[in-house]
Amino acid sequence: MPLTRKETHMEPLYEEMKKHTKKGALYLMPTQGERRYTTADIESLPEGRRAELIAGKMYMMAAPSLNHQVICVWLSTEIANYIRSHQGKCRVLPAPFGIFIKNDEENYLEPDISVICDDSKLDQKGCHGAPDWVIEVASPSSRWTDQHLKLSVYADAGVREYWIVDYDSGNITVYRFEDSPKPILYQFTDIVPIGIYGNDTIDFSPLSDELDRLRP
Repeated sequence: MPLTRKETHMEPLYEEMKKHTKKGALYLMPTQGERRYTTADIESLPEGRRAELIAGKMYMMAAPSLNHQVICVWLSTEIANYIRSHQGKCRVLPAPFGIFIKNDEENYLEPDISVICDDSKLDQKGCHGAPDWVIEVASPSSRWTDQHLKLSVYADAGVREYWIVDYDSGNITVYRFEDSPKPILYQFTDIVPIGIYGNDTIDFSPLSDELDRLRP
């Protein structure tokens, strides 16, 4: 579970930033001078508020869109069913779930989906260290962060596989860091291999059909 939050001095700052935030977006919280935020500031956020830390900078998180949630639930279910059917030991943990990605006080993420295969990294606060597989569901406002800022963090921390699922562009970008730093690009009509599971795949066509039904 993510860190417990409470009403504190962070409330006014968070409320001001929330006015300028679109659904699914990450916005940088303002800093005072050279101040660097820590996980203590995450703990101090008002109840129900979410934010992430990257190198001491705090990024507030807005409520996700309908498409975002449909994608997260569908993918989490597909992955969990595969693990269960193969009696696997990995755990599928959707957001909000805290990832202390570098085991320090200045980096804290809540990926849309984390797959973690080492229970020793887990406690009631979250995951301490890198998940094996991370999936971020991109929106137009979060695309740059997912494709650049978080990409660098996940690669450096030791994430084995990273997917960026972007329904608006129709792309699934797959990074298998153990094999190559270069991404592989798939479409929502493709069957996408899962690198950490060898020959297993996910067919995105049913998800694409479901999302099409939600179009106005």
